[in-house]
Amino acid sequence: MKTLVTGGCGFIGSHMVDRLLNDGHEVIVIDNLSSGTVKNLEHHKENPKLNVNIASISDFDKIEALFSGVDLVFHLAALADIVPSIERPMLYHNSNVNGTISVLEACRKHQVKRVVYSASSSCYGIPDSFPTPETAEIRCQYPYAVTKYLGEEYCLYWEQIYKMNITCMRFFNVFGPRARTSGTYGAVFGVFLAQKLNNKPYTVVGDGKQTRDFTFVTDIVDACVTTAQRNDVSGEIFNVGSGNTYSVNKLVQLLGGEVLYIPKRPGEPDCTFADTKKITEKLGWKPKVSFEEGVKIMLANIDYWRDAPLWEADSIAEATRDWFKYLG
Repeated sequence: MKTLVTGGCGFIGSHMVDRLLNDGHEVIVIDNLSSGTVKNLEHHKENPKLNVNIASISDFDKIEALFSGVDLVFHLAALADIVPSIERPMLYHNSNVNGTISVLEACRKHQVKRVVYSASSSCYGIPDSFPTPETAEIRCQYPYAVTKYLGEEYCLYWEQIYKMNITCMRFFNVFGPRARTSGTYGAVFGVFLAQKLNNKPYTVVGDGKQTRDFTFVTDIVDACVTTAQRNDVSGEIFNVGSGNTYSVNKLVQLLGGEVLYIPKRPGEPDCTFADTKKITEKLGWKPKVSFEEGVKIMLANIDYWRDAPLWEADSIAEATRDWFKYLG
């Protein structure tokens, strides 16, 4: 098929491109390189089935023609991370909400047969129950979560009113090779691996007993592809998780090294844990990569983070100042 991946130069997006090319599809990528890099697709540079376009999804006039003749769209492009979304909410709204509407309208104009949207489990905020089902109350804690949830709502509305075939996938704590190394303080793996390379202690938030549903990136991709192959799940929302939840202390133990504990942050849940019964029962999908195996793969690819920002207690405190100011 002719497929299109927004954010295809990014972390999850580049793994999606790997999978689609490996499956024999033609792939068009749209990415503005705000957090992705063309290096993530360097190994495909000679592949005639790949067409990379540097553009913002919010620029409808620039991207619209790229959707002509496309069968399937994976909409993965988004600005991530909590602190920048607090500092620049309009930028996040433009990217994650206006950008999503732009993609949906391009899909509608060119009658794209199938759309899969990367939603976020951050919409659950601090939930009441674990594992957390898709029916849990929405409790967005910061602008990033709000914008991802609004994008999801627009997808479901476009599916309903314009009769488009769209499914939303709520990702839980994705990790794996090529996890972003941008200048913002963000995902735990990028922070910890850069610290390991520099022989610095891991800056563990709180007591480290908080747990996360760490889900390996190729499992995330597989769930999206599995969903895309089914036309009978339009308008559905699916959690995508590992089937378990793991403490940050467990992660540190697997990585090996010293620990420095830093203050717990407001608005962060003590646990994230996806209830994946729905995607298992409806689609027969299950994750394949264990947490321990995934960490081993990360360590085997640790050189990727050699140029990543090195975060230490003082710089983290400075970077998260607005986090405490507005969410505390």
